[in-house]
This record gives sequence, C-alpha cells and structure tokens, in this order.
Amino acid sequence: MTTFAIAPEVLRDTISAALGDKLASIKVALGEVTVTVKADAYLEVMETLRDAPGCKFEQLIDICGMDYSAWRDTEWDGPRYCAVSHLLSVSLNQRVRVKVFCPDDDFPVIPSVMHIWNSANWFEREAFDLYGIVFDGHVDLRRILTDYGFIGHPFRKDFPLSGHVEMRYDEELKRVVYQPVTIEPREVTPRIIREENYGGLQ
Repeated sequence: MTTFAIAPEVLRDTISAALGDKLASIKVALGEVTVTVKADAYLEVMETLRDAPGCKFEQLIDICGMDYSAWRDTEWDGPRYCAVSHLLSVSLNQRVRVKVFCPDDDFPVIPSVMHIWNSANWFEREAFDLYGIVFDGHVDLRRILTDYGFIGHPFRKDFPLSGHVEMRYDEELKRVVYQPVTIEPREVTPRIIREENYGGLQ
C-alpha cells in the first residue's frame, strides 16, 4: 500500500481552504480524497490545484469518462456524464481525484485542461471517443481508439454490447468492409444437465 506524506484528512482541509465555494463536495474514502467541482468553476479549480502552495499538483495522471445513467443498478438523480481526473503532486507526495459533471446530458461539454497539463491531450480524446464528452478548447479533439467511421460512443450504458456494425476483410473487394452485426443475442440462462439418479435422487 502506498503511503503519503500528508494524511488524507489534512489534504482535504487544505484543498477545501484553497477552493472555497468552488467546491460542490469533498470527501475522504478508503484513504483517498475526492473533490467534486462545479462545471463553471472547473478550469479555475484545476489551475488552483496546480499552483496553490499546499496543493502543487504538477502532474495529471489520468482523465476518464463516466456514465451514471445506470449507477449501481439504481435510479440516478443528477447529471449523466462525468469526467474524472487524477492528479499527483510529486513535490508534496500527495494525490487527489477531481470529478466534474457535464451540465447537459444531450450534449455533454466541459472545458479542456490541455493548456494546464499537456498530458490531457490523449486522455480527453479517449473520453470523447468512448463517452462522447466534448472538451471545449481542445486543439485536436478526434477519435483515438475506435475507427474514423465509427458511429456512437461504446462506453455509454445505452450502447449495444455487440455494437451496430462489424468489419471484415473482403477477399473479392480487397479491402475492409462494414456490415450490420450478425451476432445473435446469447441466452444467458444457465443450462443444467444432470445424469439420471444424480445425487441418489429417483
């Protein structure tokens, strides 16, 4: 288990003092600090976390998307899409998780943090590709994992598990072709076969 120089509760208090009313919430769980911020304060918060004396999060480790539409198989009351960032302070040996929810479920947009940490480039492209979250101000926001002609965003909860199309190499045409998915839905009910007199039963 990784140990950090500053106790999570102390870091929570330091971040709370630095961010003030820009915080939507802040909590400590499993030894980690998670900050949720308002979308309209997102850029200012991220700059503060990078520059404030008690924070100094010089490094962006990751950004990922989340779709809360079927959160833990319950009704979710709140915005559907969220971007989650993980920040590291090398100089102060501390970490924080930052969550920001997109205000509009139909067109999820939040600002890009590429000008704050250039490592955000591919992370934001991945969240855009898989979840459809648009990062306003990103200089090259295009797909990074799926094909250029791909339709939809495969990590959204309403995206079909088998997808919409499949691709294969056509020997006659000598190129890759797309066609509707030919996978049949699987039966998920377990099939149990027992021999006669199983377990001594008649």
